[in-house]
Amino acid sequence: MRKLIYGMNLTLDGYIAAPGDDIGWGVPSDELFQFWSDQLQATDLTLYGRKLWQTMSSHWPTGDQQPNATPAQIEFARRWRDMPKVVFSSTIDKVDWNTRLVTGDAVAEITRLKAEDGGPMDICGATLAGAAMRAGLIDEYVLATAPVLVGGGTPFFTALDSWVNLNLVETRTLPRGVILTRYETRR
Repeated sequence: MRKLIYGMNLTLDGYIAAPGDDIGWGVPSDELFQFWSDQLQATDLTLYGRKLWQTMSSHWPTGDQQPNATPAQIEFARRWRDMPKVVFSSTIDKVDWNTRLVTGDAVAEITRLKAEDGGPMDICGATLAGAAMRAGLIDEYVLATAPVLVGGGTPFFTALDSWVNLNLVETRTLPRGVILTRYETRR
């Protein structure tokens, strides 16, 4: 059975985007980009909700060609392009960049994908991850917490039907005051 990992950059008050989907608060260091790039390399499949897919696919297919791209950003862009991806959406009808679209029941498809042989899967996007959390499908949480408060927006965690107990696996301090924490779901 595959491991399902939910990880994103977030603010200290728990948001992945400020009001208006503003992610300008998050300016990752090269070390944080390298962490996410290494995470991507260790992953067999990435699952996206529509909103985050549209954000990522608007930049990363050519992110390695941007004039000010750092080596870490170039590496991330190349890995992102090559990574097999699944996008869950009922409102778009086309995806590209090594991606397939699922328009049906996300929880059923994630459950099916988890049951397959293979390496870890990442899940990205608060709404999609929230559905997987409520279904008890997430095995690990990775939080890159930035020292900024935005007061509202899109929360990293969703409302749950019951508690989820976790074990702390790793804590690391990164440049710019970012604290990286990893937790495994206690089963």
